[in-house]
Amino acid sequence: MPEALERIYGAIGFEEPVLYSNFVMSTDGVVSLGSKPSAGSAISGRNPADRFLMGLLRACADVVLLGAGTLRATPGHHWTPEHVFPEFAESFADLRIDLGRKPRPRLVLLTASGELPISHPAVVEGATIVTTAFGALALERRLPDSCDVIEIGERGEVDLALAVEALHERGERVILTEGGPHVMGELVRQELLDEVFLTLSPVFAGRDAAARLGMIAGVELLPDHGVWARLLSARRHGSFLFLRYGVKKT
Repeated sequence: MPEALERIYGAIGFEEPVLYSNFVMSTDGVVSLGSKPSAGSAISGRNPADRFLMGLLRACADVVLLGAGTLRATPGHHWTPEHVFPEFAESFADLRIDLGRKPRPRLVLLTASGELPISHPAVVEGATIVTTAFGALALERRLPDSCDVIEIGERGEVDLALAVEALHERGERVILTEGGPHVMGELVRQELLDEVFLTLSPVFAGRDAAARLGMIAGVELLPDHGVWARLLSARRHGSFLFLRYGVKKT
């Protein structure tokens, strides 16, 4: 890893293939703010250390995997290292060269229905859309030339195990997911998630009538099917905690 990056975070590495997540969570367990956009920035307060880690994890990845809801909830965003921490753009680029990665991680979007904001700048820049045959038909002749489509199944929810397998077949072996919670829930349910990077922000988000989800949604695990993790590292910057977990498989 370039010295400028290692000096800040320390060593980081993954056994391939790997699928890892990155989330920032409030002290009371909130990662999304319902219909309000850019929840991560609000929860982290745009903390520089959190944004550095976000950039570093993107710099390590072949692809960044998202649900369509996360794309819609983050207007104007680009899922690249330099977008969140431009001060280290050169070091992130050097890391990708050292790792044999392409210049930028490919954005991979999950949508069963094909309903996507195709004018979103991240889509215009280029993305791989993983969808069903039904969704692919809805997207036909609507996507920019910078995009391509992977079809999985006829209709209904996208099978994430098959989606990950299709990415591996393309040589995309280091997969970062930034959510959202429903994608995380399915990844955990199918035992596809290997590691979790979790930033604990010293802020209370609160909950009332609007849905404010935790890191996992759409699946109930406890009391009968709890998924346990092993703490791999813990770092602190000011009042923020940066936790790395390995997810135990059955």
